[in-house]
Amino acid sequence: MSIYRPPKWLPRLGYHLAAAALVLFSVFPFLYAISSSLKGRTGLFSPEFIPAQPTLQNYLSVFREQPFAHNLMNSVLVAGGVVLLSLGVSLMAAWALGRVDFRGRGTLLLTILSASMFPQVAVLSGMFELVRWAGLYDRLGALLFADLLLTLPFTVWVLVTFMKQLPKELEEAATMDGVGVFTLIFKIFLPLLWPAVAATGLLAFIAAWNEFLFALTFTLSTEQRTVPVAISMISGPSGYELPWGSIMAASVIVTLPLVALVLYFQRLIVSGLTAGAVKG
Repeated sequence: MSIYRPPKWLPRLGYHLAAAALVLFSVFPFLYAISSSLKGRTGLFSPEFIPAQPTLQNYLSVFREQPFAHNLMNSVLVAGGVVLLSLGVSLMAAWALGRVDFRGRGTLLLTILSASMFPQVAVLSGMFELVRWAGLYDRLGALLFADLLLTLPFTVWVLVTFMKQLPKELEEAATMDGVGVFTLIFKIFLPLLWPAVAATGLLAFIAAWNEFLFALTFTLSTEQRTVPVAISMISGPSGYELPWGSIMAASVIVTLPLVALVLYFQRLIVSGLTAGAVKG
């Protein structure tokens, strides 16, 4: 009695079909947003995916009716500043927590990780008092300070894991040569940790770029808003009618920089996220 064996190409075909379905499920909302942003006011109610008469009017209205370019620059400054601060502090903290033996190191690591478990609403009132006390209300500095609560625990925890895997001989040789701590961290360890730093930095940038609650609470004027808040404030001429075409165009504009960064750093992201998966 012969046992039926499926053709060798069948599992591969199933894998490719599943991968295509997953990609389509993930990318379709963005493609739909692009399609809607290229439609006119009446075309938004048509079911066609490819606009019959594509127009850039929605993109022009986004920049014409509000200072969206200024809001984009605010988001770039906030997200970029948060990444630089997070990585600078995280590298030094990762060296101390991953290479220096001291009592309570595990407890301190768990405390840092637990800081990321609190929802934003739970710390919003206390953070507001700190921002007001520091005189940072309605300033971009408030977002730089507040967004560290979202990014710093994650970046520290990830970089500690990679810092522990670096060979001790490298550190001992640098110490014998009289290398200081900052030189050791930023000139010797940093090139070795670059894939992990790129991956964690990009994830921190995405978190700061998309942050909404702190940006809505700690900024009041239009000139200090970041793009998530600016998009939520887009309204029609009457104030009640939502201009979906403009909202979709703004969403596409905000998403494109993240897509470009992920595509540019994709190799470093993959190597950074998988470097600690296998030892040896």
